Amino acid sequence: MAGAFGAHGLRSLVSERGLEVFQTAVTYQMYHSIALVLVAVLSVLGLSRKLLGWAAGFYLAGILFFSGSLYLLALTEIRWIGPITPLGGVCFMVGWALLIAAGISRNK
Repeated sequence: MAGAFGAHGLRSLVSERGLEVFQTAVTYQMYHSIALVLVAVLSVLGLSRKLLGWAAGFYLAGILFFSGSLYLLALTEIRWIGPITPLGGVCFMVGWALLIAAGISRNK
């Protein structure tokens, strides 16, 4: 839905660069929403619920900080929001590391 809004509803309201930024936010939000579904599925397969819970939390934080800051940047062009984006990227990486750790600990 956000992608369609960006492609159709924002075309006349924001710059081409703003549309690219918005699309990046949509893409990363979608990837990590799928990762949240994966975490839910893996939790019933015996992987560490503690690690998976932390991974899910970091994915959510990443979506808020990374995608959220990019949405705001694209829609408002407030530049001070930009430095928040890398914090979201770090949250995504921590989430993936925790997911991998949950998978590795399952095999022990």
